[in-house]
Amino acid sequence: MAKQTFFITGISTEVGKTVASAIVTEALEADYWKPIQAGDLEHSDTHKVKEFISNSKTQFHPNAFSLKTPMSPHAAAAIDGVQIVSAEVKRPETKNNLVIEGAGGLLVPISDTETILDLIEPNDKVIVVSRHYLGSINHTLLTIDRLKQAGKTIFGILFSGAKHPTTEAVIEKMSGVKIIGRIDEEPYFDKMVVKEYADLLKERLQ
Repeated sequence: MAKQTFFITGISTEVGKTVASAIVTEALEADYWKPIQAGDLEHSDTHKVKEFISNSKTQFHPNAFSLKTPMSPHAAAAIDGVQIVSAEVKRPETKNNLVIEGAGGLLVPISDTETILDLIEPNDKVIVVSRHYLGSINHTLLTIDRLKQAGKTIFGILFSGAKHPTTEAVIEKMSGVKIIGRIDEEPYFDKMVVKEYADLLKERLQ
């Protein structure tokens, strides 16, 4: 089993979850696993994270489900004629730390009865990636509230994108969840940029 498992979820789609996953993976020299990939199989999130990682310790584990259509997993699975059941999503065997990247937000359906939330195990340290946009405070607080209701272990919030101090301050105050750090709106991300962020966040992830 992995030493520590970090589960990266977002408050919505396109909030910077994959870059955040790469940074956490690099910081911990952890293994990386995306259980469900829907669409873009030739340039999947696993491919993207691979391109960002410098260390030689990280291993990349294959998706449990590689779905052809870029849709919500439940719909993409139906098109492919498969059914996703959380209990059957087997985690990779590793003695290293493990970073797991979810798909979209917390309540994205993986079937008619389950969501991404059902893939999170009690000992997982959940990192919520939040990005400022109109409605993001509500989405962030709802995500955190639902994690608390489900009894999950919230490790912290990682802000992504352009800095918005008032948004970030009220989220921190109202959620009571620690802020791990932030990933700025960079012109580009590559191995060097990811490594710089990884070095900054390393101590905060211990």
